[in-house]
Amino acid sequence: MKKSYELSAIIIYYQKYEYDEIKSLYESYKQNLDKTNLSYEVIFVIDGNMPEVLNEVKSIANENENIKIIKLGRWFGDATSLQAGFEASEGKLILTLPSYQQVEAEEIPKMVENLKGYDMVIGWRYPRMDGFLNNLQSKIFNSLIKTFIGTKFHDLKNNLRLFKREILNNIYMYGDQDRFLPLWAWRLGYKVKEIKVKQHKADYRQKFYPLKSYMERGLELISLFFLIKFTKKPIRFFGSSGLIIFSLGTILGLILFVQRLFFDVPLADRPIVLVSLLLIVFGILAFAIGLIGELIIFTHAKDIKDYIIEDVYQFNKETESKDVANL
Repeated sequence: MKKSYELSAIIIYYQKYEYDEIKSLYESYKQNLDKTNLSYEVIFVIDGNMPEVLNEVKSIANENENIKIIKLGRWFGDATSLQAGFEASEGKLILTLPSYQQVEAEEIPKMVENLKGYDMVIGWRYPRMDGFLNNLQSKIFNSLIKTFIGTKFHDLKNNLRLFKREILNNIYMYGDQDRFLPLWAWRLGYKVKEIKVKQHKADYRQKFYPLKSYMERGLELISLFFLIKFTKKPIRFFGSSGLIIFSLGTILGLILFVQRLFFDVPLADRPIVLVSLLLIVFGILAFAIGLIGELIIFTHAKDIKDYIIEDVYQFNKETESKDVANL
């Protein structure tokens, strides 16, 4: 008989990332998962070729019946691994846990307690004890999201998250979008709560990332900004941008026209003429892209759902019939 679980805890091991000693980390998680008084399963997702991790996880699985192991054929990345773990899960609640000591494991029951009345709870490492550069880049990253997206989350890179199953039923993760899962949930109308959790002392270290990582993160932010703000209204982005560019080119062209017509200023040897023409052309192209995007959205609008229904209220009220003639 297949056993059902109330909670599925997903731990992902990435081929390209560091991880802590597996068994001791699992034991600390298990000890605190037991305190939630929920029936649970633990799903290990191995993203890439990591034979030593696979062997260690198999030895743990031999001693515990509520463990699943998902081995991906090669390294696919964060979001794909999360999606694979989710598809193999059975719990009504999904808990993501880092493969390294990022947050104190004792915070797990606190996450469950705070889920009441919400659809998702995410951890905020507070007080943050990282090095100066890590604190600075984290503040810049979250400030940009707050400014351009409109949310007030403080620690989107924290991997300790608890949410209801229906969230990933309505959101498909791809690329490196997993860190932005709270933003996607918020966009659809789910109630997302951020709580302060204790950072593990092993996480108090200065981390240095290559320039490529910052460039990729910047591109992710641009992509996220566009997808959240303009997914169903691309004309607002491309149309307004195209209109501004076209207007600049037109105004510049008019100035050059007036100079040539009334002040006899030659235009043949002035590169600014080409700039004016390019601005006009780019403005028209941007506007056209917006129109094409609108046509695509209009064609597929019935298949696009960017909201969730929280509750449906229905009232049946008996009405008294009156004889209008006797009024």
